[in-house]
This record gives sequence, C-alpha cells and structure tokens, in this order.
Amino acid sequence: MLNMADGLVRLGALAENPVVRTLAEAFEAAGFELAVVGGPVRDALIGRPTHDLDFTTNAMPDDILRIVKPISTAQWDIGRAFGTIGARVQGEQVEVTTYRADSYDGVTRKPTVEFGDTIEADLHRRDFTVNAMALLVPAVKLVDPTGGVEDLIAGVLRTPADPHVSFGDDPLRMLRAARFSAQLGFRIDDDTIDAIAQLRATLEIVSPERIQSELVRLMQTDDPVRGVRVLVDTGLIEEFLPEVSALRLEVDEHHHHKDVYEHSLTVLKQAISLEHARTPGAEPDVALRIAALLHDIGKPRTRKLEDGGVVTFHHHDVVGARMARKRLQALRFDSDTAEAVSKLIELHLRFFGYAEGAWTDAAVRRYVRDAGDQLERLHILTRADVTTRNKRKAGRLASAYDDIESRIAALREQEELDSIRPELDGNQIQNILGIAPGREVGEAYRFLLELRLDEGVIGTDAAERRLREWWAARA
Repeated sequence: MLNMADGLVRLGALAENPVVRTLAEAFEAAGFELAVVGGPVRDALIGRPTHDLDFTTNAMPDDILRIVKPISTAQWDIGRAFGTIGARVQGEQVEVTTYRADSYDGVTRKPTVEFGDTIEADLHRRDFTVNAMALLVPAVKLVDPTGGVEDLIAGVLRTPADPHVSFGDDPLRMLRAARFSAQLGFRIDDDTIDAIAQLRATLEIVSPERIQSELVRLMQTDDPVRGVRVLVDTGLIEEFLPEVSALRLEVDEHHHHKDVYEHSLTVLKQAISLEHARTPGAEPDVALRIAALLHDIGKPRTRKLEDGGVVTFHHHDVVGARMARKRLQALRFDSDTAEAVSKLIELHLRFFGYAEGAWTDAAVRRYVRDAGDQLERLHILTRADVTTRNKRKAGRLASAYDDIESRIAALREQEELDSIRPELDGNQIQNILGIAPGREVGEAYRFLLELRLDEGVIGTDAAERRLREWWAARA
C-alpha cells in the first residue's frame, strides 16, 4: 500500500533533482509556472524508479524555447505544433509542453491542438487519474484535481473524465490502459473496461505506428500477460492482433486438446522467467516475447479433428510464421523484428524431434545453421514451450534440451559452428573443376555445404577429393 509520508519525501527529492531545479528556477525567473507531470510524479509517489522527465507550463512554445536555450546544450522543436519543446539539460533529455486541451475529431489520426490556461484543465484531459498529477516547482506543491492519489492507494486505473469522452479524444488510451495495468499491476475499473469494449472499433483512426509502439511497451513490462488478458477480454485485440484471441479454440466433448490461448500465455510467462535467468539485468527482449505469444497462431488455421478424438495441427509452425510476419509488417515493425519472430515460430517445434530420438551431429549442425543468430532465443522459446503438468515428461524434455545445448557447446569447441560454410569457396571450386561462374558453381557449393553439415570439418584436401568425385559422378 502507498505510504503517503514516504511518497511526499520522494516528491521533495524529485523537486531537488538538479535538472528539475535548473528548469524550475529558469521558468520562475521568467514569470511562468512549471510542473513535473505524469509518470515521474506517479512513480515518485509509489517508489518506482523515475526515468524520463516531462514538464508542463503556461508558457507558449516560443517562450519555452527562449527560456531553455541558455540552460541547455541542445534544443529541438519538432513538437512545436503540439506545444512541446525538447532540450538536453545537464546531459538529460527533457520535454516541456504548454498546457493543452487537445482532442481527436473521430476521423483523422492526429489531434487538434488547443492550448489551455490552467494546469488543472491540462490534467483533466490526460489519460488516467494516476497520470494526471503534477508537482509544481520550485514550490513543491502536488496538484491532483482528479483523485490520482486515491486511485494509486486503491491500485485502480480510471480516466479523469467519462471514459467514453476520454477514449473518444484519443482511442490509443484504451491500449494504454492494458499497458499500465501490466506495468503497475493495477486493475481497471468497471466503467473503463465497459467503455473499451464498446469503443474498441474507434482504434481504427490510430496509426499502426502508434499501436505498435504501445504493444512494444506492453511487452516490455514485467507482466505483459496481465495486459494481454485485458486486450482479449475487452475484444480490443481484435482490432490489431486478432490472431491472439483466435487461439481460444472451441473444444467439443469428443475432441479434446489443451487450451491453446492459456498455453500461449504460460509460454510467454516462462519465456520471460528464462530470459531473466539467462541474461540478468538485460533489456526486455521484445522479439522473443512476441514470438512466445504468437508461436501457436497457426493452430486455428491448421486444426483438424481426427477419428478417435484426436486433434491435429499439422504444419502450424510454418503457417504461423507466415501469419506473424504479415501481421508485424502491417503494424510497421522493423524487418529485423518481423524476421526474427517469424523464424522463431517456424523453428519452435524442431527440437521435439530430438527429444524423441537422439540426433546425429549433422542434425545438431543443421539446427544451429537454421537458427542462425536466433539460436539463443530459440533455446529460451523451446524450453518455455514445455507447459505439461506431467512432471516426468517435463523432466525428460528439459534433460533432452540440456543435452542438445551441451552438444552444441562441444561442437563449437571443435568447429566454427556459428559460421558453418564449405571448406572450399566459390573461386576454389571454379579452379578445381575448371568451370566458369554460374549455376554449376552454386550446385557444387551446396554439395560441399551438405558435406560439411553431415561430416563436420574434413580438411581442404578431403573436400577437394570429394568434390572431384561428386563432379565425376554428376558428369
């Protein structure tokens, strides 16, 4: 529970932050109000680390720029039309925004901007009460016109205005509700949940880039599953990632299979735990987490009910990889992320063949070759994909994966496993066979690559001999 005495002490410390103090004194000297606003105030009250500093003021953009120039090493006014001026003060990036009262017209994807007169009016237009608090500086006065402190104590997310009005102003706030629920561990109040369910279709006016950004922020939280449940339960996810809600497959009395939706959420949780265990303190691996959530999205399209109560999902890995790539491209993810997620989904079943029977060294090499730079992520995803309650089976699978990782490590010591290539390059192939560049060189190269995968390092002399034998047999 929030201890207000401790929270007020932390607010005082926030006001004494050198960057805050420098800006506060400059704006006060110029005759304007200045307040730290939103997340930094919320986080200071509840004892979370404070990162980005956002400020609001009654100064107009031109005045803000004039005030910050002497105390900053850089300034940028790309957000001037929205009242925002950025600056680098004492090495830290900050943004200062004029009091606002903007809204969306319900048709376009950009807000219409109107500057406000008071800090209270500015706070009323913000997304949630816990983000609608400000700390006036240098006076160190908390401004909380919408009951943000009470909601922090109760652990509740609520909009300052009627949620229908708030989400009408900016439909992206519906997605932010899911993200803050996951980030803070707060429940969303009933009226807000109902409004999300009713207004979910209005998300269509929001650009894919903004939706993608919120999805990434959700996946970066410690408990994205909580946010995913909000998105699925309200139906909001249908507007931008319907493949997830489709995982809730209907189960009839004759054909039984495990709940694919719940399984996927469990895999996501387990992947995050493994991620923390393998790389403590590292930044959240968004691509891995998205792959964990989406790894079975091919199942609804490949589901087949067989005789005897058996349900099959043949090739759901390949189908799911294509679906994921297409969806992430639509959400304007960068190509590296889309390809990484797609590859992980396509390969996530490969290991289970190993668990059923020992692989040859050649099979292990191919596993490493196919995974490429996604191998470490594939290790985590494959381990996380084991959600059986059968302890004996889970133990057997874990032991099998321990074995494959140890074999990969052993082969790495013996060979250049992470950069598997033939022992003869294209120029050598041409010289040995006396041929010019062309299709035949490519065929020879592929023959030598398969030889390398099958038998490991055999040396250039043996590779040349085998190449000549292949060429003679081919002729």
